[in-house]
Amino acid sequence: MNLTLAEAGIGAGAVLEAPESWANAGSLLVRGYGIDAGAVGPGELFFAVAGGEADGHDRVAAALARGAIGAVVARARVASLPDAALAAPLLVAEDPRGALQLLAAHVRRRWGRRLVAVAGSAGKTVAVEATAAALGAKFAVLDPQGRSSAGLGVALQLLRLEPHHEFAVVKMGMSRAGEIAALARMAAPDWGVVTNVGTAQIGSFAEGRAGIARGLFELVAALPAKGVAFLNCDDAYVSQFGRNFLGKAIYFGAGPCADPQIVEAQEDENGLRLHYRYGDTTGSFAVRLPGLHNASNVCAALAVALEAGVELEAAVTALSALTAAEGHGRTLAMGGATILDESAGSNPETLRSMIHTLASRPGRRRILVAGEIAGLGEQGPALHAASGKAAAEAGLDLVLGVKGDAEHLASAACAGGVAAIFLRSAEAAGEWLVNHIEPGDVVLVKGSPGAGLGQVIEALRAPISTSERL
Repeated sequence: MNLTLAEAGIGAGAVLEAPESWANAGSLLVRGYGIDAGAVGPGELFFAVAGGEADGHDRVAAALARGAIGAVVARARVASLPDAALAAPLLVAEDPRGALQLLAAHVRRRWGRRLVAVAGSAGKTVAVEATAAALGAKFAVLDPQGRSSAGLGVALQLLRLEPHHEFAVVKMGMSRAGEIAALARMAAPDWGVVTNVGTAQIGSFAEGRAGIARGLFELVAALPAKGVAFLNCDDAYVSQFGRNFLGKAIYFGAGPCADPQIVEAQEDENGLRLHYRYGDTTGSFAVRLPGLHNASNVCAALAVALEAGVELEAAVTALSALTAAEGHGRTLAMGGATILDESAGSNPETLRSMIHTLASRPGRRRILVAGEIAGLGEQGPALHAASGKAAAEAGLDLVLGVKGDAEHLASAACAGGVAAIFLRSAEAAGEWLVNHIEPGDVVLVKGSPGAGLGQVIEALRAPISTSERL
């Protein structure tokens, strides 16, 4: 949302400080917001956020050189900024990260329309993309570009809200208890979708799945009394989230409590065909997404759209046009081989689902490239081994485990009679595939962001002419 620099300062809880040469600095119009100095554009406000070994204060001058209108900096760091930074308008706060989130909350409340938050152990990206598409059949929806589900990603998404948007859909992830509640305080969702309770990030929850369930329930607890909770009927935990909820609970999925309900889901190399029931109406439609686990994510989107007043036929048509996001199920043709690109996200449940998808695809060889799934804690070796066992039982031809605990996945696959290799880096995996992939192979590349399997996709792109199939 465009704000004056003065308005941005008020919303961020920061003080505007500008040299005398900027007499009217407060009236300057901010046209965007960013935390990457190398990507910030003219007229945008740069937040000097610290993260890991990087500190945005070291990049303030670079952001200004690219045309940033000013920067949000920590008061404790002002004295150490170079002259080039001090010559520009600055919004001085205690902490730029907190200022970013305060401003995001300010913009969201100023916008004042309906916001849908999506949380769950798996399927959030597909559910968000599908929900935005289905709502878009009738409403102006904020494009859910940028798929980070953490605090900074959600904040930057909220700052893209404009008055003409009628709906926004945001993804909320968590790695510890209390994180969803904090995101909900910033985003103030009216409606909430919970996809499932799985084992993602289970290493951070001493109580296992029960602890994860409590963390995800924070979204439902944060909804207003007139809010709507969309809950997966098929999940033993999520299906109970509507109890004692003061708002309206709508159930989706394949179970008897669901309406809309997936009566049957079928999969082939073109994606899914979903047979559904909504009230007394039945029908079917195809959606170009792989993996039977995505049936419930699409059903969640349909439930949200129908509650919002989108006509059933219009919602189904919009979902039929949906394509997989990059790294989340997109199918690529590379040198005569077929690549299922799931390099941007993984967890034990969706990995096993996609193993069955891979096994169902006709091909010369069916190859799994599985990266280590971080955040599983002491359960990591066993959960990786279970996926390796599933790969063997599915009859795959070759398994590549990449990094860390994925060694247990490769070992279990090998013990089950499948040829398996363990490689210590994504770079090594990419090099191996470039040298060994053959026409007719079908390859599933699946890993969480920490595994870096996007490098594998890039390695395959480099020497081989690539075209998208889906």
